[in-house]
Formats: sequence, C-alpha cells, structure tokens
Amino acid sequence: MATRPTELEIFWISGSPYSWRVLLALEIKQLKYRSHLLEASKEEHKKPEFLALNPRGKAPVLKDGDTVLYESLAIMAYLDRQYSQPQLFGQTAEETGRVWRQISEYSSYLDGPLNRVVLPIYFDKVADKKEDIRAAAKSVHTELARWEEGIGDAPWLCGISISAADVAVYPFLKSLCRAASKETAAPLQLGFLPFESRYPRLAAWMGRLERLPGYERTYPPHWRT
Repeated sequence: MATRPTELEIFWISGSPYSWRVLLALEIKQLKYRSHLLEASKEEHKKPEFLALNPRGKAPVLKDGDTVLYESLAIMAYLDRQYSQPQLFGQTAEETGRVWRQISEYSSYLDGPLNRVVLPIYFDKVADKKEDIRAAAKSVHTELARWEEGIGDAPWLCGISISAADVAVYPFLKSLCRAASKETAAPLQLGFLPFESRYPRLAAWMGRLERLPGYERTYPPHWRT
C-alpha cells in the first residue's frame, strides 16, 4: 500500500529495545515521522496524556492519523502492511513463516535469560542477583551458539534480505553487549566480550545492521554520554 499523507508519530524511551525495534523499522522503510522522546526518569510514560494513548503506560506507541497502536511487534506488523516496501515480514508464506519462527525462538528461548543478565546489571542489582546472572548467562551462551551456527554465511537472520527478525532481535543483543561492558559486570566473567571473538558471525550481522542508512538516528541518546 502506498504511503499516505498522514504524519507518523512515535513515542519512545531511550535504551528501550522495544522502542528501538520500531525506530529501526521506520528508518529501514525510510518513513518520515515525528519523534517524541519520553523521559523515563520523569515518568512521562505514566502521565495521563500518555496513558490515554497506552493505558499500560509503556513505550513505544505509534500514531498514524487516527490509528494509535502499542506493542512493538504489532507496530512493526502494522507498518509492514500499511507501508509495504521493503517488506519485513516476508513476501511469501515460507518467508513469513521463517521470520515469525525466528522471532518466536528469540521470545521463547533467549529473551528470558538475556533479561535476567541485562536488567540486574542496568539497575545495580548485581550483588543480589550474582548467581542467577551467572546461571542465566550459561543459557544465553547455549542459545547464542545455536544462533551463531544457524546464521551460517547468510547476511541476515532469515537469509539474503533484512527482515523483522533482524529488527526484533538486534536491540536486545546490543543491550546485552552494553551490559556486559559495564564495570559491575566484569567480576562476573560472563564471557560475552569481545563479542566478535566469541560469536563472529553474529557480530558481523550486527555490524551490517549498524551500517544501514538511518541507524545513527535510532541509537539511544543516553548511551552516547
């Protein structure tokens, strides 16, 4: 479907992998949008005007004319139907199935242990969660090894074209690398860094995504400081 003359608006939080997914999708599709960066520290996502858009009080939220949508994967699927090029969820039934399988594998097997590693490091809970972080890291390594083998020599997770699977997974792996580089994570010896040595194929895949036009506009602003 052709791009309509309405102005897209995106409400997002810096560093949120869910927000980052949508920003990447917008840039890959080369869509113009108005950015509303919410300050989580000021709980702007809990204010009445935002709760009117998403009663759950979470980002991201997309506005497209009269359409208001939240949940990152739902937003990405909407964008793919409304603004079809390039297609991120596959052009054939087989491609669509492959993309959703990859996203589902991330959600089912990697998301949980990855967040058990990342969130305590980000929120200064390492001392309380040390053993659980180490246990979760082992599960993350097991799954990443599977992904490292699975990508093979393909440039993208589902083959020769970038897809919603790449967009959905990348922000979380980037967040994992950032968490692993924190000073508080060093004593845990999690073994994720240098990432390009442990998982060279996945690191090369991440590098390809980071060289895409518009990537820099999606990079979390507070990570630059």
